Amino acid sequence: MARIALTVLGIILAVWLVFGFVIPALFATLKFLFMIAVIAFIVVAVITVVGKLSR
Repeated sequence: MARIALTVLGIILAVWLVFGFVIPALFATLKFLFMIAVIAFIVVAVITVVGKLSR
């Protein structure tokens, strides 16, 4: 009986860890990388426009 109870408790803890820490960390990382990509795109676009206008 104790083995079943501890197994259920372990499953609940694992689900809590996944939904409480892993998924938010994954979304935060993806949001961070997306912001870096947007900033890099803006920088490249500005450099391209300035380069074309200076000719």
